[in-house]
Amino acid sequence: MKQAKSIIWGLAIIALGVIFGGNALGIFNIDIFFKGWWTLFIIVPGAISFITEKEKISSLAMVGIGVILLLAAQDVFGWDVAWKVILAVIFIAMGLALLAKNLFRGKYDEEVAKKIEEARNDGKSDSQVAVFSGSDRAYNKEEFIGSDIMAVFGGASLDIREAVIKKDVCIKVFCLFGGVEIQVPENVQVKSKSGFMFGGISDDRESKSDKSKYTIYIEAAGGFGGVSIDDKKDKDKKEKKDSKKK
Repeated sequence: MKQAKSIIWGLAIIALGVIFGGNALGIFNIDIFFKGWWTLFIIVPGAISFITEKEKISSLAMVGIGVILLLAAQDVFGWDVAWKVILAVIFIAMGLALLAKNLFRGKYDEEVAKKIEEARNDGKSDSQVAVFSGSDRAYNKEEFIGSDIMAVFGGASLDIREAVIKKDVCIKVFCLFGGVEIQVPENVQVKSKSGFMFGGISDDRESKSDKSKYTIYIEAAGGFGGVSIDDKKDKDKKEKKDSKKK
C-alpha cells in the first residue's frame, strides 16, 4: 500500500512537471492557478488516501471538504454557506465512522480489542504527555510493560527497540492535531486498532513477523493526527557510520 501511494504521488508530480514544461514551451496552455487552485492541496491528498488506505470515510470527507471550498472559491455559493456545509460533512463523517466501527467490526478487530483489554488488566503502564510540546521516551535494557501516550498539538516518540519485553504489552495513543512515532524491535508481532478521524496508523516496519513470543498491541484514536510504527535500527547504524566518516 505504501508503494502504491508513492507511485501515485510520483505520477502526480510528473504530471505537474509536464504541465509547467508544456506551458513554458508553448506546447499547450493549461492554467493551474485558477480560482481556488489551493483546494487541490486538500482534494488530491484526500483522493490518494481514498485509493491507497483502508479507512475510506475520512479520506472521502477530506475530498468533500476540498470540493466545497473549491465551489465557494468559484463563487458557486457563498463562504458562509460553505462553512456550514463543511461542518455538516464533518458530523456526517464522524457518525458514519462510528457506525462502521460498530456494525462492520471484523474478527481481527474483536481479537485485538480483547487482547488489548487483557494486556491492560494489570493497570501498569508508563505515560507520556505532549501538549503544545514534544516528548521522547527510550528504553535501554529496561522492562517495558505498556504505555499511555497523549499528543495534542504536539509530538511524541517511544523507542522500545532495546526494551525487555516479558509478556504481551499494550500501547494506548491519543492524538489530536499531533503525531506519535513508535519504534519497535525487529521481528516482533504488532497488532493495531485505529479509531482516527482524519488520520490513522502507518506501519513502516521493514521486518514484519507473524510468529513471535510476545505481541505489541497498539490502540490509537483521535483526529487530525497519526501514529507511525517502524523498526529502523539498521538505518540508525548507517547514519552513525556516515557521521563518523565525516
